[in-house]
Amino acid sequence: MSAKDCGHHDEERHKLHRRLFAAVLGFIILVLFIIFLIWLILRPTKPSFILHDATIYAFNVSSPNIFLTTNIQITLASRNPNNKIGIYYDKLDVYATYRSQQITLPTLLPSTYQGHKDVTIWSPFVYGNSVPVAPFLSESLNQDQMAGTVLINIKVDGRIRWKVGTFISGKYHLYVNCPAYVGVGGKVIGNSIAVGSAMKYQLVQNCHVDV
Repeated sequence: MSAKDCGHHDEERHKLHRRLFAAVLGFIILVLFIIFLIWLILRPTKPSFILHDATIYAFNVSSPNIFLTTNIQITLASRNPNNKIGIYYDKLDVYATYRSQQITLPTLLPSTYQGHKDVTIWSPFVYGNSVPVAPFLSESLNQDQMAGTVLINIKVDGRIRWKVGTFISGKYHLYVNCPAYVGVGGKVIGNSIAVGSAMKYQLVQNCHVDV
């Protein structure tokens, strides 16, 4: 075989490789385009969250240095509003804040899959033991204690994935913020029920959701 024939065969082989590569690339682009088109048609809607109630077992402030001990059980519901899209909740941390300062440890909610139009309910405890309060918040916390009412925020921070048929998306950041006015220091406000030494507040509060 001459050098010319070898060069011809090499050129044919390179052409075949290029055609195969172009075919595979075209197939991948077509699949991605179809997935993107389905995504646009279905338009996934973010889940909705409702804070149904909060049971205050402890909300104690110690002084002169301001430390806060908190023990709260909440009932939190999530609803998937989509007709054809499921939601995987992969990792969700729930915790409480006071004026943007985190006052409890994060509690990990169990991972779950939520089907079309399904509702999921969690009832976790969030608690913090002798958490130091920022100095600039001590005056407002003392005032709230004297008034007998306090605004806390129950927050959820985690990751979700969308499921469309057999396709499962990558992970998206989920952030939920649920404001809740509750009584402290024995004061009863709104629709509340005594649960032993604790006080349960019926809130049914819509939460702000970002995805």
